[in-house]
Amino acid sequence: MLFDTVAIVGVGLIGGSIGLAIKQRQLARRVVGVGRRQLTLRQARHLGAIDHGTLRLDRGVADAELTVLCTPVDLIARQAAEVAPHCPPGSILTDSGSTKLRIVQQLEGTLPDRVCFVGSHPLAGSEKRGVEEARPDLFEGRVCIVTQTQRTPVQPLKLVQQFWRALGARVVTMSPETHDRALAYTSHLPHLAAAALAVALPERYGDVVASGFRDTTRIAASDPQLWSAIFLENAGPLLEAVACYERGLTEFRLALENRDEQRLLDLWAESKAKRDAVTADGHAAPRAMRVPARHRRRRSRGGPG
Repeated sequence: MLFDTVAIVGVGLIGGSIGLAIKQRQLARRVVGVGRRQLTLRQARHLGAIDHGTLRLDRGVADAELTVLCTPVDLIARQAAEVAPHCPPGSILTDSGSTKLRIVQQLEGTLPDRVCFVGSHPLAGSEKRGVEEARPDLFEGRVCIVTQTQRTPVQPLKLVQQFWRALGARVVTMSPETHDRALAYTSHLPHLAAAALAVALPERYGDVVASGFRDTTRIAASDPQLWSAIFLENAGPLLEAVACYERGLTEFRLALENRDEQRLLDLWAESKAKRDAVTADGHAAPRAMRVPARHRRRRSRGGPG
């Protein structure tokens, strides 16, 4: 066992899956869930995700060597500061938030010396939510980003990395800044684009949507409150990603306006090559991405083509 007691604050899809994985892999003797509703905690106990549930943060973390904060990103820093004084000496706080820089900035140097925060982000979310959707294999083979700064203690960092690996994840370590820039493109922009596409659908066409629309807008069914908070927390990098996406849309629009078939082929070839360079489980393809020569974009200072 890695720990005697682990506390999970927020026992939903991610928190519940962490609890189930801990229990299945025998990584802790006891898992304590902290939540806002007794009903959720009862469900988590019934599913076997936690051994004990409480509505009180201070009681939930009192014996925890590791506390995992699985709450919305705009609550994590505040909750970490709230629970830290009640944690036992030498305990570690981590999280599952989709943004990192603001959280780390707010916590580094402000927590009691006996407690350490190491940021985490398992890339294993879904448009589904709730502990009833939790499963013990959610992190198997998935990437979990663990953030490191110059002030991150070595041993707590290694223990958090070991924890996620024990849950089945492939751990990647990077700075909070790099995390937020990367996730703006690989997670936050896709959610924004899916939502915008869903909004763009005229109601009169709702009964003839094709599978492409359903596939592309699947994540538009995600929790609006959760994702609004993520967008605002990572607004700077996300705006840069949106600008890049807008340039891509403009490229396609100009090719259409000019009826430039070759330009459309070039754009499609480039997009397909980039998509094919990433495998279904999120790992980079082993070979470098190369756009076939016959489909490479032609550089021109004039109009399309």
